[in-house]
Amino acid sequence: MFAISLGDDGAELRPLEPWRAEEFLAHMDRGREFIGQHIALADAVTDLTSARAFLKAYAEKAATDTGRIYGIWTDGLLVGGVLFRTMDVNNGTAEAGCWLEPAAVGKGLVTRATKVIIDWAVEERGIHRVEWLVKSKNLPSIAVARRLGMTRDGVLRESYLYRGERHDMEIWSVLAREWKREWKAS
Repeated sequence: MFAISLGDDGAELRPLEPWRAEEFLAHMDRGREFIGQHIALADAVTDLTSARAFLKAYAEKAATDTGRIYGIWTDGLLVGGVLFRTMDVNNGTAEAGCWLEPAAVGKGLVTRATKVIIDWAVEERGIHRVEWLVKSKNLPSIAVARRLGMTRDGVLRESYLYRGERHDMEIWSVLAREWKREWKAS
């Protein structure tokens, strides 16, 4: 098993695999209300069966090179994650996303973890464009997109039906050449 250090604070990025379903469910239970403010993950993972199925679906995506999921651990506790919800290697596109439980907010974990997976996608998999779709009201996630040097491409008005309400979705992206210019210089 591998872990990638996310800095001097002991945070690590690790694959989030089906055998971690109980740990994933416990994490979701701790952060369900907070996570559920903006994304459907909190509604999709409600018991051990759904937690295992969710992680199994991402294991299958990894096996077919169409997505990936990673957990963020601090002091041995799963506190959040990052993922490629979609990956189309042939077309060179991927959609990244994230979530955190409340105790992990404000520490830069998502920015650091997302940087790792974008580096991998661009450098190892040849991804040309990484997208970040976010509810317009999700200001912390928009701040991550900005910190990562992404550009706001536009707004899909009322395109996201969530919990019976329509929400605007913003599309942010970074192209491989921009990513390399921004992050190789630092």
